[in-house]
Amino acid sequence: MADIKLGITLYSFTYEYLTGQYSLEDCVRKCAELGVDGYEIVATQMVPSYPYVSDEFLAKVLEFEYKYGVRPVSYGANTDRGKLFERDLNDSELVNDTIRDIQNAHKLGCKVIRAQYLLSPENLVAIAPYAEEYDVKVGIEIHNPETPSTPVMERYLEAIEKSGSKHIGFVPDLGCFATKPNIKNYEGALKKGANQEMLDYAVNLKRQGVSRREAEQLLKDAGADPFVMSAFYDMYGYLTFHNEPDLEGLKRIMPYVFHFHGKFHCVRDGEETAIPYPEVLAAIYDSDFSGYIVSEYEGHSLRADGLIDYGAVEAVRRHLEMENRILAELEKK
Repeated sequence: MADIKLGITLYSFTYEYLTGQYSLEDCVRKCAELGVDGYEIVATQMVPSYPYVSDEFLAKVLEFEYKYGVRPVSYGANTDRGKLFERDLNDSELVNDTIRDIQNAHKLGCKVIRAQYLLSPENLVAIAPYAEEYDVKVGIEIHNPETPSTPVMERYLEAIEKSGSKHIGFVPDLGCFATKPNIKNYEGALKKGANQEMLDYAVNLKRQGVSRREAEQLLKDAGADPFVMSAFYDMYGYLTFHNEPDLEGLKRIMPYVFHFHGKFHCVRDGEETAIPYPEVLAAIYDSDFSGYIVSEYEGHSLRADGLIDYGAVEAVRRHLEMENRILAELEKK
C-alpha cells in the first residue's frame, strides 16, 4: 500500500499571483488554510533570484514554514533550451543548468525536482551522480500528449533502469490519463459559438484513432468552423484524451515515480470532468509509492470564459476534497 501525501503546487495560484492579488506568502498561507503541509514551487515563476536561490529568498521560505507549517517539497525546474537569443543550449549547458537546479532544490530542502523532457535520457543519466550527492530525486515530467507508454517515455525508462540509480525517474502529470475532452476545449468551444454536431464529430474522430492529418481534412471538408478546429487541434495536443487511461504503463514505471502532478481543470459534482481520478488513484494506492500528489490547477481562464464562477482556492479545495474522498474509500476496501 502506498504512502500518499497531498500537497499543492503554487502554480495553481498563477492568476492571483501574476495579477498581484497574492504574494508568495499569500500562496503559502493558502496552502496551510487548505490543509496541506507541502508545496511545489516553480522556480522561474516565484524565485526572484532565479536561476539561483538567494539567501534572502531562503530566509523567506523558512520564515513562512515557521509561521504556517508548510514547506517546499518539490522544485519545479524548467529545461529552458531556448533562453539564448542566438542559439539553443547544447547538452553540456543543459546538464549544467540541471546541476544548478539540484543545488537550488537542496538549498530549499526539496527532495524532488520536476524536470522536463528536453533533458534527454542520456543527460538524465549524466546528472544522476549529482542527484545522489545532494540526495535530490530528479523526475522527468510525463505530460500530455505523452503517456507512460509512448516511445519517448519508454526510452527514459530504459535509460533509468540501465543506470541503476535510485535518484532519477518520473513525475507523471495526471492529465496524461484524461479520457474525456477538456472542459475548456469542449464547453469553451461551444460557448464561443462552435457547432456542437461538428464538435462531437471531432471528438469521435479522436476516439476512433483517426490520424491528426486525416481528421483535420475530414473536418475541413465538412465545413467545420474555426472554434471547432481550434478545439480539434487541442484534442491532438496538450489537451488530448484517450479511450482508456494508460494504467498498465503507470504500473510499470511506479518503481521510478517520486512525485505526481495532480492536474485538474474542473471538479464538478465531486469528479474531475476529464480525468478518471478513482482509477488512477487506485493504481497509485496499490503500489509502493511514497510521496506527494500536488494539486495542479490549470483552469486559470475558465472563470474569465464564464465556464466556472469561482477562483483557484475554491478549485483546489474541491480537488483536495475529491482526492481525500477517493483515498478514504480505497482504505475501506
